[in-house]
Amino acid sequence: MSDLKPFRFAVQSFNTDSPATWRERIAKTEALGYSTFFLADHFLSEGPALETTYHPPQMLAAVPAIAMALEQTTTLRVGCRVFCNDYRQPVVLAKEAATMDYLSGGRLEFGLGAGWIKNEYDAVNLPFDEFPERFERFAEFVHAYKAFMSGEPLDIAGDFIRWSGFSGTPSPAQAPYPPLMIGGGSKKILQFAGQEADIVSLNFNNRAGMLGPDGMNSGLAAATAKKIDWIRAGAGGRFNDLELEIGAYNTIITDHQQPTAQAIGDALGMSVEDILTHPHCLIGSVDFICEELQRRREAYGISYITVLDDGENNMVEAFAPVVARLAGK
Repeated sequence: MSDLKPFRFAVQSFNTDSPATWRERIAKTEALGYSTFFLADHFLSEGPALETTYHPPQMLAAVPAIAMALEQTTTLRVGCRVFCNDYRQPVVLAKEAATMDYLSGGRLEFGLGAGWIKNEYDAVNLPFDEFPERFERFAEFVHAYKAFMSGEPLDIAGDFIRWSGFSGTPSPAQAPYPPLMIGGGSKKILQFAGQEADIVSLNFNNRAGMLGPDGMNSGLAAATAKKIDWIRAGAGGRFNDLELEIGAYNTIITDHQQPTAQAIGDALGMSVEDILTHPHCLIGSVDFICEELQRRREAYGISYITVLDDGENNMVEAFAPVVARLAGK
Protein backbone atom coordinates (compact mmCIF):
# COMPACT_ATOMS: atom_id res chain seq x y z
CA MET A 1 0.00 0.00 0.00
CA SER A 2 1.40 3.40 -1.00
CA ASP A 3 1.33 6.64 1.01
CA LEU A 4 1.79 4.91 4.36
CA LYS A 5 1.40 7.21 7.35
CA PRO A 6 4.00 7.31 10.13
CA PHE A 7 3.08 5.37 13.24
CA ARG A 8 1.37 7.07 16.15
CA PHE A 9 0.49 5.43 19.45
CA ALA A 10 -2.12 6.28 22.06
CA VAL A 11 -3.22 5.16 25.49
CA GLN A 12 -6.89 4.90 26.41
CA SER A 13 -7.75 5.07 30.10
CA PHE A 14 -10.98 4.12 31.88
CA ASN A 15 -10.22 4.13 35.60
CA THR A 16 -7.89 5.52 38.22
CA ASP A 17 -6.92 4.59 41.75
CA SER A 18 -6.45 8.19 42.87
CA PRO A 19 -5.99 11.67 41.38
CA ALA A 20 -2.25 11.43 41.97
CA THR A 21 -2.02 8.05 40.23
CA TRP A 22 -4.00 9.35 37.27
CA ARG A 23 -1.71 12.36 36.90
CA GLU A 24 1.29 10.03 37.03
CA ARG A 25 -0.16 7.94 34.20
CA ILE A 26 -0.66 10.99 32.01
CA ALA A 27 2.89 12.23 32.68
CA LYS A 28 4.26 8.77 31.92
CA THR A 29 2.27 8.57 28.68
CA GLU A 30 3.82 11.84 27.52
CA ALA A 31 7.35 10.97 28.69
CA LEU A 32 7.34 7.57 26.94
CA GLY A 33 6.61 9.09 23.53
CA TYR A 34 2.96 8.24 23.02
CA SER A 35 1.16 10.68 20.76
CA THR A 36 -2.20 10.79 22.48
CA PHE A 37 -4.03 10.14 25.72
CA PHE A 38 -7.66 9.13 25.22
CA LEU A 39 -10.65 8.96 27.49
CA ALA A 40 -13.76 7.02 26.58
CA ASP A 41 -17.25 8.51 26.95
CA HIS A 42 -19.27 6.33 29.29
CA PHE A 43 -20.84 7.19 32.63
CA LEU A 44 -21.75 3.82 34.12
CA SER A 45 -19.80 2.58 37.10
CA GLU A 46 -19.84 -0.99 38.36
CA GLY A 47 -23.29 -2.47 38.78
CA PRO A 48 -25.89 -4.69 37.13
CA ALA A 49 -26.58 -2.23 34.29
CA LEU A 50 -23.03 -2.64 32.99
CA GLU A 51 -22.28 -6.23 33.98
CA THR A 52 -24.11 -7.85 31.08
CA THR A 53 -22.28 -5.66 28.53
CA TYR A 54 -18.81 -6.86 29.64
CA HIS A 55 -17.62 -3.30 29.14
CA PRO A 56 -15.16 -1.82 31.65
CA PRO A 57 -16.66 0.77 34.00
CA GLN A 58 -15.56 4.37 33.55
CA MET A 59 -14.80 6.42 36.60
CA LEU A 60 -14.05 9.88 35.20
CA ALA A 61 -16.22 12.19 33.11
CA ALA A 62 -14.56 12.73 29.75
CA VAL A 63 -14.64 16.53 29.27
CA PRO A 64 -13.15 17.70 32.59
CA ALA A 65 -10.62 14.85 32.53
CA ILE A 66 -9.49 15.84 29.03
CA ALA A 67 -9.20 19.48 30.09
CA MET A 68 -7.09 18.57 33.12
CA ALA A 69 -4.87 16.27 31.06
CA LEU A 70 -4.27 19.05 28.55
CA GLU A 71 -3.41 21.46 31.35
CA GLN A 72 -0.92 19.00 32.85
CA THR A 73 0.99 18.29 29.63
CA THR A 74 2.83 20.29 26.98
CA THR A 75 3.15 18.08 23.88
CA LEU A 76 0.67 15.25 24.43
CA ARG A 77 -2.49 15.28 22.37
CA VAL A 78 -5.64 14.46 24.33
CA GLY A 79 -9.11 13.47 23.26
CA CYS A 80 -12.07 11.18 23.56
CA ARG A 81 -12.29 7.87 21.76
CA VAL A 82 -15.13 8.63 21.16
CA PHE A 83 -17.79 11.02 22.44
CA CYS A 84 -21.30 9.57 22.22
CA ASN A 85 -23.40 11.98 20.19
CA ASP A 86 -26.51 11.42 22.30
CA TYR A 87 -25.04 12.10 25.73
CA ARG A 88 -25.03 15.91 25.68
CA GLN A 89 -26.33 18.94 23.80
CA PRO A 90 -24.31 19.20 20.56
CA VAL A 91 -23.74 22.94 20.83
CA VAL A 92 -22.37 22.52 24.36
CA LEU A 93 -19.96 19.81 23.23
CA ALA A 94 -18.85 21.85 20.20
CA LYS A 95 -18.11 24.88 22.41
CA GLU A 96 -16.28 22.71 24.95
CA ALA A 97 -14.16 21.22 22.17
CA ALA A 98 -13.32 24.64 20.73
CA THR A 99 -12.45 25.93 24.21
CA MET A 100 -10.15 23.00 25.03
CA ASP A 101 -8.34 23.33 21.72
CA TYR A 102 -8.02 27.11 22.07
CA LEU A 103 -6.65 26.97 25.63
CA SER A 104 -4.27 24.06 24.93
CA GLY A 105 -2.72 25.67 21.86
CA GLY A 106 -4.14 23.04 19.52
CA ARG A 107 -3.74 19.62 21.14
CA LEU A 108 -7.30 18.28 21.11
CA GLU A 109 -8.43 15.33 19.01
CA PHE A 110 -12.20 15.23 18.69
CA GLY A 111 -13.74 11.78 18.37
CA LEU A 112 -17.44 11.16 17.78
CA GLY A 113 -19.69 8.11 17.48
CA ALA A 114 -23.40 7.36 17.26
CA GLY A 115 -23.66 5.41 20.55
CA TRP A 116 -24.11 1.68 21.10
CA ILE A 117 -24.50 0.52 24.72
CA LYS A 118 -28.26 0.25 25.10
CA ASN A 119 -27.94 -0.64 28.79
CA GLU A 120 -26.24 2.69 29.43
CA TYR A 121 -29.08 4.58 27.76
CA ASP A 122 -31.66 2.54 29.67
CA ALA A 123 -29.93 3.10 33.02
CA VAL A 124 -30.54 6.85 32.82
CA ASN A 125 -33.84 6.75 30.90
CA LEU A 126 -32.29 8.08 27.69
CA PRO A 127 -34.20 6.87 24.60
CA PHE A 128 -32.16 4.42 22.52
CA ASP A 129 -33.49 4.98 19.02
CA GLU A 130 -32.98 2.55 16.18
CA PHE A 131 -29.66 2.92 14.38
CA PRO A 132 -30.94 4.87 11.34
CA GLU A 133 -32.21 7.69 13.56
CA ARG A 134 -29.13 7.69 15.78
CA PHE A 135 -26.98 7.84 12.66
CA GLU A 136 -28.88 10.76 11.13
CA ARG A 137 -28.63 12.70 14.40
CA PHE A 138 -24.91 11.94 14.56
CA ALA A 139 -24.33 12.92 10.91
CA GLU A 140 -26.07 16.26 11.44
CA PHE A 141 -23.77 17.03 14.34
CA VAL A 142 -20.65 16.22 12.31
CA HIS A 143 -21.64 18.90 9.78
CA ALA A 144 -22.70 21.29 12.54
CA TYR A 145 -19.38 20.76 14.37
CA LYS A 146 -17.45 21.86 11.30
CA ALA A 147 -19.71 24.88 10.85
CA PHE A 148 -19.32 25.89 14.50
CA MET A 149 -15.53 25.73 14.28
CA SER A 150 -15.47 28.01 11.22
CA GLY A 151 -16.47 30.99 13.35
CA GLU A 152 -18.92 32.10 10.67
CA PRO A 153 -22.54 33.08 11.47
CA LEU A 154 -24.58 29.91 11.96
CA ASP A 155 -27.86 29.18 10.23
CA ILE A 156 -28.54 25.45 10.53
CA ALA A 157 -32.08 24.11 10.11
CA GLY A 158 -31.81 20.34 10.24
CA ASP A 159 -34.11 17.64 11.51
CA PHE A 160 -32.28 17.55 14.85
CA ILE A 161 -30.02 20.63 15.00
CA ARG A 162 -31.34 24.13 14.62
CA TRP A 163 -28.74 26.79 15.33
CA SER A 164 -29.07 30.38 14.21
CA GLY A 165 -28.28 33.91 15.26
CA PHE A 166 -24.76 33.32 16.60
CA SER A 167 -21.26 32.34 15.57
CA GLY A 168 -19.10 29.59 17.05
CA THR A 169 -16.49 30.81 19.53
CA PRO A 170 -13.76 30.60 20.56
CA SER A 171 -11.85 29.94 17.37
CA PRO A 172 -9.90 26.69 17.85
CA ALA A 173 -6.13 26.80 17.58
CA GLN A 174 -6.17 24.08 14.91
CA ALA A 175 -7.54 25.07 11.52
CA PRO A 176 -10.07 24.45 10.23
CA TYR A 177 -11.03 22.49 13.38
CA PRO A 178 -9.55 19.98 15.83
CA PRO A 179 -9.01 16.75 13.87
CA LEU A 180 -12.27 14.83 13.66
CA MET A 181 -12.14 11.14 14.52
CA ILE A 182 -15.20 9.09 13.64
CA GLY A 183 -15.41 5.65 15.20
CA GLY A 184 -17.52 2.62 14.39
CA GLY A 185 -17.74 -0.76 12.76
CA SER A 186 -20.75 -0.71 10.44
CA LYS A 187 -20.72 -0.04 6.72
CA LYS A 188 -22.86 3.10 7.05
CA ILE A 189 -20.66 4.67 9.73
CA LEU A 190 -17.38 3.81 8.02
CA GLN A 191 -18.43 5.04 4.60
CA PHE A 192 -19.54 8.29 6.22
CA ALA A 193 -16.25 8.47 8.12
CA GLY A 194 -14.43 8.12 4.81
CA GLN A 195 -16.35 11.15 3.54
CA GLU A 196 -16.05 13.38 6.60
CA ALA A 197 -13.35 12.34 9.09
CA ASP A 198 -9.67 13.13 9.43
CA ILE A 199 -9.09 10.01 11.52
CA VAL A 200 -11.18 6.85 11.14
CA SER A 201 -11.31 4.68 14.25
CA LEU A 202 -11.93 1.05 13.28
CA ASN A 203 -14.03 -0.71 15.86
CA PHE A 204 -16.15 -3.80 16.23
CA ASN A 205 -19.67 -3.80 14.87
CA ASN A 206 -21.28 -3.41 18.28
CA ARG A 207 -24.83 -4.13 17.13
CA ALA A 208 -25.22 -6.57 20.04
CA GLY A 209 -24.80 -3.72 22.55
CA MET A 210 -22.16 -5.72 24.42
CA LEU A 211 -18.60 -6.92 24.08
CA GLY A 212 -18.09 -10.58 23.20
CA PRO A 213 -17.59 -13.10 20.39
CA ASP A 214 -19.94 -11.30 17.98
CA GLY A 215 -17.87 -8.14 18.21
CA MET A 216 -14.55 -9.96 18.02
CA ASN A 217 -15.69 -11.85 14.93
CA SER A 218 -16.61 -8.55 13.29
CA GLY A 219 -12.99 -7.45 13.75
CA LEU A 220 -11.21 -10.46 12.24
CA ALA A 221 -8.63 -9.88 9.51
CA ALA A 222 -10.98 -10.48 6.57
CA ALA A 223 -13.71 -8.35 8.16
CA THR A 224 -11.23 -5.54 8.75
CA ALA A 225 -10.16 -5.63 5.10
CA LYS A 226 -13.82 -5.22 4.16
CA LYS A 227 -14.09 -2.24 6.52
CA ILE A 228 -11.14 -0.60 4.79
CA ASP A 229 -12.97 -1.07 1.49
CA TRP A 230 -16.03 0.70 2.94
CA ILE A 231 -13.87 3.59 4.13
CA ARG A 232 -12.18 3.83 0.74
CA ALA A 233 -15.55 3.83 -1.05
CA GLY A 234 -16.71 6.73 1.09
CA ALA A 235 -13.46 8.65 0.87
CA GLY A 236 -12.83 8.44 -2.85
CA GLY A 237 -9.87 10.62 -3.75
CA ARG A 238 -9.27 11.72 -0.16
CA PHE A 239 -8.54 8.19 1.13
CA ASN A 240 -4.76 8.73 1.25
CA ASP A 241 -5.28 11.79 3.43
CA LEU A 242 -7.03 9.77 6.14
CA GLU A 243 -5.35 8.39 9.23
CA LEU A 244 -6.62 4.93 10.22
CA GLU A 245 -6.70 4.13 13.94
CA ILE A 246 -7.49 0.91 15.78
CA GLY A 247 -7.76 -0.21 19.39
CA ALA A 248 -5.47 -3.12 20.22
CA TYR A 249 -7.78 -4.33 22.97
CA ASN A 250 -5.89 -7.57 23.62
CA THR A 251 -2.27 -6.48 23.89
CA ILE A 252 0.04 -8.85 25.72
CA ILE A 253 3.83 -8.66 25.67
CA THR A 254 4.94 -12.25 26.17
CA ASP A 255 7.50 -14.87 25.22
CA HIS A 256 4.73 -17.49 25.46
CA GLN A 257 2.84 -16.42 22.39
CA GLN A 258 1.24 -19.67 21.28
CA PRO A 259 -0.30 -20.79 24.61
CA THR A 260 -1.47 -17.23 25.30
CA ALA A 261 -3.16 -16.97 21.91
CA GLN A 262 -4.57 -20.48 22.33
CA ALA A 263 -6.21 -19.57 25.63
CA ILE A 264 -7.81 -16.43 24.18
CA GLY A 265 -8.89 -18.29 21.06
CA ASP A 266 -10.45 -21.11 23.07
CA ALA A 267 -12.49 -18.58 25.06
CA LEU A 268 -13.77 -16.93 21.88
CA GLY A 269 -14.10 -19.94 19.60
CA MET A 270 -11.23 -18.81 17.38
CA SER A 271 -8.01 -20.38 16.17
CA VAL A 272 -4.53 -19.35 17.24
CA GLU A 273 -4.02 -17.91 13.74
CA ASP A 274 -7.22 -15.88 14.07
CA ILE A 275 -5.94 -14.33 17.29
CA LEU A 276 -2.38 -13.67 16.13
CA THR A 277 -3.58 -11.93 12.96
CA HIS A 278 -6.58 -10.24 14.57
CA PRO A 279 -6.15 -6.48 14.00
CA HIS A 280 -7.46 -5.76 17.51
CA CYS A 281 -4.91 -8.13 19.13
CA LEU A 282 -1.16 -7.78 19.65
CA ILE A 283 0.26 -10.84 21.37
CA GLY A 284 3.92 -11.80 21.42
CA SER A 285 7.40 -10.38 21.84
CA VAL A 286 8.30 -6.77 21.11
CA ASP A 287 10.03 -7.93 17.92
CA PHE A 288 6.94 -9.82 16.76
CA ILE A 289 4.59 -6.93 17.52
CA CYS A 290 6.78 -4.41 15.68
CA GLU A 291 6.94 -6.66 12.63
CA GLU A 292 3.22 -7.39 12.78
CA LEU A 293 2.29 -3.71 13.03
CA GLN A 294 4.41 -2.98 9.98
CA ARG A 295 2.75 -5.84 8.11
CA ARG A 296 -0.72 -4.58 9.06
CA ARG A 297 0.13 -1.04 8.02
CA GLU A 298 1.16 -2.38 4.63
CA ALA A 299 -1.97 -4.54 4.36
CA TYR A 300 -4.60 -2.16 5.74
CA GLY A 301 -3.04 1.29 6.04
CA ILE A 302 -3.51 1.31 9.84
CA SER A 303 -0.83 3.48 11.43
CA TYR A 304 -2.45 4.77 14.63
CA ILE A 305 -2.56 2.21 17.45
CA THR A 306 -4.29 2.58 20.81
CA VAL A 307 -3.56 0.33 23.77
CA LEU A 308 -5.69 0.16 26.90
CA ASP A 309 -4.53 1.17 30.35
CA ASP A 310 -6.83 -0.30 32.97
CA GLY A 311 -4.50 0.62 35.82
CA GLU A 312 -3.53 -2.98 36.55
CA ASN A 313 -1.52 -4.40 33.66
CA ASN A 314 1.15 -1.66 33.35
CA MET A 315 0.59 -1.69 29.60
CA VAL A 316 1.85 1.87 29.17
CA GLU A 317 5.32 0.76 30.29
CA ALA A 318 5.22 -2.73 28.77
CA PHE A 319 4.35 -1.40 25.32
CA ALA A 320 6.83 1.50 25.47
CA PRO A 321 9.62 -0.38 23.60
CA VAL A 322 7.28 -0.72 20.61
CA VAL A 323 6.55 3.00 20.76
CA ALA A 324 10.25 3.82 21.00
CA ARG A 325 11.03 1.67 17.96
CA LEU A 326 8.18 2.66 15.63
CA ALA A 327 6.72 6.07 16.57
CA GLY A 328 7.05 8.54 13.75
CA LYS A 329 8.50 5.97 11.32
